[in-house]
Amino acid sequence: AFLLVGIPGLAHLHRWVVIPFCLTYLVAMLGNCTILLVVRTYQRLHEPMYYFLAMLAITDLGLTLSTLPTVPHVFWFSAMEISFPVCLIQMFCIHAFSFMESSVLLAMAFDRYMAICYPLRYSSILTPSRIAKVGLAIICRCTMTLFPLICLLTQLSFCRSHVLSHSYCLHQDMIRLACTNTTLNSLYGLTLVLLIVILDPVLITVSYIMIIKTVLGIASREAQAKALNTCVSHFSAVLIFYVPMVGLSIIHRYGKNAAPITHVLMANIYLFVPPVLNPIIYSMQTKHIRQGVVRLLCQ
Repeated sequence: AFLLVGIPGLAHLHRWVVIPFCLTYLVAMLGNCTILLVVRTYQRLHEPMYYFLAMLAITDLGLTLSTLPTVPHVFWFSAMEISFPVCLIQMFCIHAFSFMESSVLLAMAFDRYMAICYPLRYSSILTPSRIAKVGLAIICRCTMTLFPLICLLTQLSFCRSHVLSHSYCLHQDMIRLACTNTTLNSLYGLTLVLLIVILDPVLITVSYIMIIKTVLGIASREAQAKALNTCVSHFSAVLIFYVPMVGLSIIHRYGKNAAPITHVLMANIYLFVPPVLNPIIYSMQTKHIRQGVVRLLCQ
């Protein structure tokens, strides 16, 4: 079994720290479920942009629920022990939904690219059936690529300390405790990072370069502002997701001498902040979502 940890140096405050974590879970689940309900309920939201937003809400819910079985137990009940199979399942879910979120953000960037650069072909290209195929491709891409990682982890021996660095299981945290050669694990993990974590933001950046190029060619300033305004929510979601991810990767790679609380803080920001802020940003910035939420509350 492995041993999970809370926040180093604040063990005496864990009973109080669990309160903001529970509020975070509540806000994330309530916000994303509201987005899903609004998109499902109102016919005018049955468009490609909002279908992708529903996918983002589903991945945020999955990411939130992946850590729910262990975090409250660690902070509230001091239940630190987790078996190896359960740790593998949690690690798989966290990384799978994290990769899915990256893929959905890429799909949303393509959606904005098509809507702004090819508005006349937008509806004919992004049909509901094709959007469903994109969703299925995202699921296959992010789950099938993780199965070899699970198989490689089961071949490792853990004879060192079994104390992990977080209140949930992460791949880079688990292989750190292995006493056998982890070169293959590290190489495959690096391949996944290159194929998903690095490739996706590069493609998103390219799509925004094309969008800006098209927008600058529009004569009307009002039309330019309207076109860019449709991208504000998505661009905010991209920053909220990738900035903490990059920060966490840098700390794991170069911050070996950093305080343990720094690792914990960055990992928690990376996992908990996007599911909380994404529904809020889209509700505030997207007119139809905001109207749908208000109408739902009134009903």
